[in-house]
Amino acid sequence: MKNNNNIRVGISIGDLNGIGCEVILKTFEDNRMLEFCTPVIFGSTKVISYQRKMLKMDIAYNGVDKASSAVSGKINVVNVWQETPNIEPGKETEEGGKYAFLSLKAAVSALKNDEIDVLVTAPINKHNIQSDEFNFPGHTDYLAKALDGEALMFMVTDDLKIGLLTDHVPVKDVSKNITPELVEKKLAKIYASLKQDFRVRKPKIAVLGINPHTGDNGVIGNEDDEVLRPVIKKISETGKLVYGPYAADSFFGSRQHEKFDAILAAYHDQGLIPFKTLSFGKGVNYTAGLSKVRTSPDHGTAFEIAGKGEADHHSFEEAVFMAIHIFRNRKDYEEISKNPLKKRPAKL
Repeated sequence: MKNNNNIRVGISIGDLNGIGCEVILKTFEDNRMLEFCTPVIFGSTKVISYQRKMLKMDIAYNGVDKASSAVSGKINVVNVWQETPNIEPGKETEEGGKYAFLSLKAAVSALKNDEIDVLVTAPINKHNIQSDEFNFPGHTDYLAKALDGEALMFMVTDDLKIGLLTDHVPVKDVSKNITPELVEKKLAKIYASLKQDFRVRKPKIAVLGINPHTGDNGVIGNEDDEVLRPVIKKISETGKLVYGPYAADSFFGSRQHEKFDAILAAYHDQGLIPFKTLSFGKGVNYTAGLSKVRTSPDHGTAFEIAGKGEADHHSFEEAVFMAIHIFRNRKDYEEISKNPLKKRPAKL
């Protein structure tokens, strides 16, 4: 397995007018971070220099033309473009979306070509990034297509992990998008990720109901009885520890989440509201189900504080550590799979 110093963390800078560059620079302002990884930022030295001066930060970096030229022990900046973009902190502009995509596109290409080991993405604005090349509701769907996989939006901390059945889908369309096949597929993704990415030997998963009170026996909708329960029963009969559906309104308040390794939520806010309430600033958005590792912080562009030096970088820092952790776990899992007699410690 690679030495920690050799784990190359690719970073897309997100919207230039948001807090992306700020949380990246604050994370690596601490030189001790370079003991854990080699950061490779996809953008330009001109942008980084501008952001550094605006934020009054004293931080050195190394400009390179390609990710494969990154130097261990330094903050590397790949010059994806040579021109100087117009940066207007706090404003949603077409230019901000354009360069956010150029950064992401270059980083994903490097990830596919193994020039970087993992990818950590700074926040984008989902509106201004839209184009002929990026016609997706967010990073997760773009990465699923770019990496030819079926992605799962998995919000994670050390103690709390919440996957989503539907992510960036309008509430009015949630129930019609949830099918038995989708539920089975998402549960399989969570189960596999818990085992290979988080070293959980026998995952225990809870499924939240679609309707209030899980439908109250059909009084408030039939989806829980007709879709969720049959799938949960089918999977449970294979020996996997999958339980539910649980009424979402009381699940977290009664601390039931502490009994499970992961929770599958029916839709975006059902999962992300409790996750961010319990873990904001420590949470990480992990794209499970892909052949490559991608993480991001649990917040958005935060235009309202961009350029003011007020952004909290800890979620981005956690995203970097989580990407490294998952990368190492996957390597260990691959080794164990090749040699099943070789024992390694795992979470019970």
